[in-house]
Amino acid sequence: MLLSQIIESALDQHKQPRHVYIGYSGGVDSHVLLHLCASIKLLKDKITAVYVHHGLQAEAESWAKHCEKAAEGLGVNFLVLRVNAFAMSGESPEEAARNARYAALKSLMGGNDMLLLAQHREDQLETVLLQLFRGSGLRGLSGMPESMTFGQGVMLRPLLNVAKEAINDYARAHRLSWVEDPSNQCNDYDRNFLRNAVVPLLKQRWSAIDKTVARSAKHCADAEVLVSEVADELFGSVFNEADKTLSIGRLLEHHSHQQQLVIRRWFQSLGLKMPAQAFVGRILSQVVAASENSNPVLSGQGYCVRRYRDKLYCVTNLSGTDLHLPEGRQAGKPGVTNLSGTDLHLPEGRQAGKPGVKQAAQESLQDFVWPAGQSSIKIANDQTLSCVPSSAGILREQWLNARIEVKFRRGGEKICLPGRAGHHSLKNLFQEAGIPPWGRKNVPLIYLDDTLAAVGDKWISAAFYNEKPQACISLSLQR
Repeated sequence: MLLSQIIESALDQHKQPRHVYIGYSGGVDSHVLLHLCASIKLLKDKITAVYVHHGLQAEAESWAKHCEKAAEGLGVNFLVLRVNAFAMSGESPEEAARNARYAALKSLMGGNDMLLLAQHREDQLETVLLQLFRGSGLRGLSGMPESMTFGQGVMLRPLLNVAKEAINDYARAHRLSWVEDPSNQCNDYDRNFLRNAVVPLLKQRWSAIDKTVARSAKHCADAEVLVSEVADELFGSVFNEADKTLSIGRLLEHHSHQQQLVIRRWFQSLGLKMPAQAFVGRILSQVVAASENSNPVLSGQGYCVRRYRDKLYCVTNLSGTDLHLPEGRQAGKPGVTNLSGTDLHLPEGRQAGKPGVKQAAQESLQDFVWPAGQSSIKIANDQTLSCVPSSAGILREQWLNARIEVKFRRGGEKICLPGRAGHHSLKNLFQEAGIPPWGRKNVPLIYLDDTLAAVGDKWISAAFYNEKPQACISLSLQR
């Protein structure tokens, strides 16, 4: 029998939430979850039922009204979130809807907030089977976690170990009214095909398959924890935090299986989807194993992996800049899943991708005047250049009274540095600093009254450099 104690037991594993958001589609599963939660007196006043309006079906508006009426009947708050869930190129309809839904729900979450979702044991069975058919590793075969960090709060699936039959029995016993999504009967979608055609057949032979597969998923999840601990330790010894690169020399100190773990952990740290095994193999055999003087490029969709000296870089295809994405962001188009990659061996300066990419990237790097009185500006390739108070750098008074221009390399630029004799070409300075060739064109050059004063946040010209506490500014370049 399905009881509210299941919810209370799941909540007891976490701090008392400030707000409880419940993903409420109006279907039987989410309606049962909402009904159970609303029956808990200490929880009821914290609940907001959230209906995500995908705008994909004509019935969506009437479903939203049904959900609002049901929430009102239970005495809980209600919220509609409208999202654009239309699939982009390379993105499945299910993936597009899920990405849009989760992004909208994540925006609600504050510290100590909780999101409850109504996935149950048969949902877990479907998830594990789908991951198995896709050739997933331990992480995929672990299925959905019962709880996880979500935005600034926590996502919880309190019904994940509950049978679908128990949910239906509860709904009938309490005479609940719910909506039926007709698209659930369309077997064009993989999950629906499993649910409607495959799982019922499997259950005829193995009636407890949802329990046994859930148990296997738990074994995989436990193993994944151990593997992740090993991967984190290996990754920490190879990863360069400052530029998000991997040290090739330190990577090669480990055997091939450990190298693969590090590569996958690297993709995870960059917010990318896990690469296919074949793609990881090509990174190791064609980029890592390449000679130091070569310039191999292994291209995925929206980014590429390449090396410079002892470092392995992940860079965007279009800009050539180092790839550093916030959590949850994906390189390229949303929902890209094709990580097979194309092997490219290009001369220095050429970028992987469609014809004309190099020209498009150069056109985005246009010189401009820094607006007077503005402390920071956006420049090409999602970079922000800021002037910040400093005890050493360019005199603030000189900065404020000059005409400031931001330019990009044309070749042949030189600069005289504090404490060093003579003038130095930027090419030599970039080589000394280990800045890869494809990233150099994106470094902004700052001119004061037509004289080169600074190179990004790397160097300040000796002609402008001063050390006066509370009287100088320095430059900061961030992505």
